[in-house]
Amino acid sequence: MRIVRHYEHGGPSVLRVEETEKPVSAPGEVLIRTEAVGVNFAECQRRQGIAVGGPADLPGSPGGDVAGVVESVGEGVVNVSPGDRVVAGVGSNAYAEYVVNRSDWLFTIPQGIEAGPATSLPIPGQTAYHVIATAGQLQPGQSVLVHAAAGGVGHLLVQLAKALGAGTVIATASSPEKLEFAKSLGADLAFDYSQDGWDEQILTATGGQGVDLVLETVGGDILSRSVPLIRQFGRMVVYGSAGGEVPSVDVADLFDNKTVLGFSMWGLMYRQPEVMAAGAKVLLDLVGSGRVRPVVHAHVPLAEAVRAHEMMEARSQMGRVVLVP
Repeated sequence: MRIVRHYEHGGPSVLRVEETEKPVSAPGEVLIRTEAVGVNFAECQRRQGIAVGGPADLPGSPGGDVAGVVESVGEGVVNVSPGDRVVAGVGSNAYAEYVVNRSDWLFTIPQGIEAGPATSLPIPGQTAYHVIATAGQLQPGQSVLVHAAAGGVGHLLVQLAKALGAGTVIATASSPEKLEFAKSLGADLAFDYSQDGWDEQILTATGGQGVDLVLETVGGDILSRSVPLIRQFGRMVVYGSAGGEVPSVDVADLFDNKTVLGFSMWGLMYRQPEVMAAGAKVLLDLVGSGRVRPVVHAHVPLAEAVRAHEMMEARSQMGRVVLVP
C-alpha cells in the first residue's frame, strides 16, 4: 500500500510517497480502508518541527482524520464490524491507503454524510465542540468571537456557536472571501484581522464591552490584542498557535474578572473519556441533522500530499483540505 512519510523536518517538500506492507489490526484495533484523510494544520507544524506540542518523530508519517470502511477487526472489538463506514482521529501514519486505530477512538459515519465532510468529525469537530461547550462554557445569548473563522476548526465553531444558542457571533479572518464565507455559515459580524484596527472595530461593535467568549488559535499579536476584547466575567479559550508563537498574558490584565485558559483535545481524550463521549453524541446529532455542516475546500490526491500542505501553509483554504487515495 502507499503511505506518506518524511525523514527530516522542513517544508512540504520533505513529504514523500512510499510503498509499505498493509498494517494488521491488533487486539482492540480496527483496520480501515481509507476513503479520505483530513489534513490538520498542527501536522504541518509538527512536520516543520515547530509545533507547541513537540515536533514529529523521525521518520514520521503525519496524523489526521481518516474516513473509510472497516476492513477487519482485532480481538475483542465489538462496537464495529467489517463493512462499517467509520471515521477516526489517527495520531500518526494517517496519510495511507490503510490505517489501524483503536476501536474506542472512532465514530460510525452518520447516514448521508460523505467521506470528505466526515473527516471533520474526530479532531476538528471534537476540538470545536469542547472548546466552545466544555472549556468555553457557552451560555445561551452570550457573544462569541471566533478567530480564524474560515479554517478547519473555525468554520465549525461559527456554526456550533449558533447551534448552541450564542447571541452575536463575530468572526475574524484574513481576506474578504473568508469573511464572506464565515458570514454564510452564520457569523453576524466579520472583521479582517490582517488589517490595522480590527480590535478597535470589534470594541466599537460591542459598545466598548467586548465579548463573553473569545476562541483563539492564532497566537502572537492576535492573542495579545484579544485580551482587552474579553468582556467583564468573560473567557478566552486558547486551543492552538497557528502563528507559531504563544505570548505571555499579564495577570494584571485579568483582574476585571476575566479568564484565559488553554485547551488540549488529546488531554481531554486521555483524562476524561466520558466527557469526550458525551460531546461526540451531541456533535454527531448536530451534523446528522444538518445544523452543523462541515465544508471541504479541496480534495487532493494522496500522491500530492505536498500540495495539500502547501495549501494549508498558504492559508488559502476555506473549510477542510482532504487527501483521497
